[in-house]
Amino acid sequence: MSKDGISRREFMKRAAALGLSAYGLSRLGVFGAAEAGASAEAASGPTLVVASNRPAAELVRAAVQGLGGMQRFVSRGDSVLVKPNIAWARRPEQGATTSPEIVAEVVRLCLQAGASQVKVMDHAVDRPDALLLRMTGIGPAAEAAGATVRMASSQAMYQSMSLPRGRVLRSAEVLRDLQRADVFINVPIAKVHGSTGLTLGCKNLMGVVWDRGAWHGSESLDQCLADFAAHVRPDLVILDALRTLMSNGPKGPGRLEEHNMVVAGSDPLAVDAFGATLFNRRADQVEHLTRAHALGVGEIDLERVRIQRV
Repeated sequence: MSKDGISRREFMKRAAALGLSAYGLSRLGVFGAAEAGASAEAASGPTLVVASNRPAAELVRAAVQGLGGMQRFVSRGDSVLVKPNIAWARRPEQGATTSPEIVAEVVRLCLQAGASQVKVMDHAVDRPDALLLRMTGIGPAAEAAGATVRMASSQAMYQSMSLPRGRVLRSAEVLRDLQRADVFINVPIAKVHGSTGLTLGCKNLMGVVWDRGAWHGSESLDQCLADFAAHVRPDLVILDALRTLMSNGPKGPGRLEEHNMVVAGSDPLAVDAFGATLFNRRADQVEHLTRAHALGVGEIDLERVRIQRV
């Protein structure tokens, strides 16, 4: 329940109807116990769990369990939106899209925690959608795990959201299913990107907006990413670092490095800061992360982050 006595689900519906960012309001303390817990974590420093050297599904389970289990994030009856990277017509082993095994295990964990429904969605760049879902393996894997899989390819699937704290981006058409979900889980893959240096969790959020071209054509794509991250905050980020695309990103094909790793946390910038180290970079060398940090999105100094390796 929120502080005014309505459920979190009902509050999010009202926020979406008003064109507000429920996630931005959550960061300001409108919601209840779960958000208070997140605030307490922020006060003492965020926690990341880094799981490595085991099969993909086991990596996900170990990383999420290290954070307290999926039940920390998903309550019985919740609707969950899972956002992987399904943007490109690439096979999983090419490192341009999220591992289907990771996505499927996230779905299973959500349902085991009591979720009433889990939707797996993305706004693809390549077409057709059916080819991407089949080629990436995410469509059949997520459906077999119990999710509804749908590509967000129609403008009718989006609704305007006000971004009042934005410095460049003041509004965006955002996926309606995200604005109505009780829980949002971001499941990016770590790789290089020609426009932003790296694409990790914050960059993966571009897949829930309709007009990405406007961001690229703005005075600063990095500031647009930061502005959006300040309003749309995932409840959980699970970074696929099984293999990282080290060249020709974001689509490849390119040179790959094998890490066999999954990184999980509720602070989106802390996850991205750790992800940057896989490319021998600090977060303060990635402009959209430094700009998001300036807006209070999260922590980028890994010296202030508790890192648990499992």
